[in-house]
Amino acid sequence: MIDHLDGAVIPTGFDVPVEPLRRAAHYSGEQGCIAEARSFAALFLDQLRTEWCARIDDRVDGAVLLVVSELVTNADRHSNGPYILELVGTDTSVTVSVYDSSSALPRIFPRNPERVGRHGLEIVHALAEQVSVERVPVGKRVRAVVPLADEAGGEPLRVS
Repeated sequence: MIDHLDGAVIPTGFDVPVEPLRRAAHYSGEQGCIAEARSFAALFLDQLRTEWCARIDDRVDGAVLLVVSELVTNADRHSNGPYILELVGTDTSVTVSVYDSSSALPRIFPRNPERVGRHGLEIVHALAEQVSVERVPVGKRVRAVVPLADEAGGEPLRVS
């Protein structure tokens, strides 16, 4: 933000918003919802770049979209009703939360490259710095925090 006093431009030091960027979308579970959730997340990341001046490289962009895909797919497969995708972002992280109507908590299986399927939460844990699951009045919430930069050096996250 910049103040203008008698023609002089004075930076105020508040160039990014104070409140995180928040968006949520409701999905019914019909065909195409997972793709819609990914598109919603892509638009969110573009808005985060614009409004928060967040540095989000292609790898981080892909990591956030993959986390969204995995969590929404799990909600789609394992709940008996609609689900909500909530995204909260700043210039340092994006929090992906998915609320669904099932109270059954997800299970993380041990690594097994020979197993077909059930690698979703394993992938989410590899990409996020924090993952949590909690029961809420309507079912459960699965939440993953994806950093936008490596905390040690402030460099963009490198996903291998």
